Amino acid sequence: MVMATLEIAGGARLKGEIEVSGAKNSILPIMAASLLSPEPCCLQEIPQLTDVRMMQEVLQFVGAKVSLSGRNLWLDGAEVVPQEVPPSLMRRLRASNLVMGSLLGRFRQVRVAYPGGCAIGSRPMDLHLKGFLALGAEIREDHGFIEARAARLRGADIHLDFPSVGATENIMMAAVLAEGVTTIRNAAKEPEIVDLQNFLNRLGARVKGAGSDVIRVHGVPRLRGGEYQVIPDRIEAGTHLVAAAITRGRVVVKNVIPEHLEALIAKLREAGVRVETLGGRSALLVEAEGRVRGVDCKTLPYPGFPTDMQPQMMALLATAEGTSVITESIFESRFKHVDELRRMGAQIKVEGRVAVVNGVPRLSGALVEATDLRAAAALVLAGLVAENTTVLEGVEHLDRGYECLDLKYEALGAQIRREAARKAAGSMRGT
Repeated sequence: MVMATLEIAGGARLKGEIEVSGAKNSILPIMAASLLSPEPCCLQEIPQLTDVRMMQEVLQFVGAKVSLSGRNLWLDGAEVVPQEVPPSLMRRLRASNLVMGSLLGRFRQVRVAYPGGCAIGSRPMDLHLKGFLALGAEIREDHGFIEARAARLRGADIHLDFPSVGATENIMMAAVLAEGVTTIRNAAKEPEIVDLQNFLNRLGARVKGAGSDVIRVHGVPRLRGGEYQVIPDRIEAGTHLVAAAITRGRVVVKNVIPEHLEALIAKLREAGVRVETLGGRSALLVEAEGRVRGVDCKTLPYPGFPTDMQPQMMALLATAEGTSVITESIFESRFKHVDELRRMGAQIKVEGRVAVVNGVPRLSGALVEATDLRAAAALVLAGLVAENTTVLEGVEHLDRGYECLDLKYEALGAQIRREAARKAAGSMRGT
């Protein structure tokens, strides 16, 4: 099987300007939400990502017409029907589960296979289904499928046991066309939730409170079409900030909303990295001289330190002065990149959900493999600063959430090259 690899010759300081693409975690739920309307929608500034293409295939399977013109994605749900979505589509993408809320909301029925996605820990559907049940749906699970049906959906008061992003989004979509008012308490507060609310309201929905822990959805009879531009990707932006810091570079990150990155920026400044806001708060300057200082991090729901930045931050702290402690409180299996960083000379000990990182003066290039999206980004960052050459396998994970990351870093001075390599069953690496 032919797979792509990245060959990274470390040692170059990143310098220059880099543009952040549209947010993956916004565009995917917004694409799913377009199924709520029978009229055409146009989504602007679309990132060219594998996950976007996978979601496009899911929407087309249920009858949506989807076409890409430059950076604009056109979606027409006039001919959508709530047919069963098979495992071959659902298991390729975790966010595929978001079509449940939109199809249930519009057609009062949906049947899909359980979703897939990165193996970073348990992400059960129970909170999603709890919300659907509260709205009046009957739920049936059998043979790897989830089915929800309702004669009518009625507004309800729903309290989430955990501020799940996916559950918040799915319940919002299911409630938009329900009768009466739905209140979602302990809702997720992520900026992508606000973006979804703004898109739904652009189509005629009545949603308020996104960004707080209480969201209220006043049901409306139908939605119209419309145009919408997604927000910049805060995790991509954060990855660029860490890339500049780990290479002791000087980079201006453009098309960014600094408020979305406050927790990360605070930790970088604590570590000794210079981060300044530029251009009317639409760009950030990040600069580092010498090794950063070790800091402690604990991942938390937004606005806390994002779990999606934990692997990248670990790569930075692996080269810091002193000892850092990283606590992963969101996903129990999000330390799979640790063994790969150790291959590069990092000194990291893991006990349960806590990783103790003893910084080393330098990393060494090695053959490493990414097992998920953010782990792939972390290994790229480690490769940028490592001595000699790093070869990264599992680049397909990187392409799910970063648009042309190799080309963007090459433009900043990195020596990084994409290669097609024939990979036998199992890894090319020795044990």
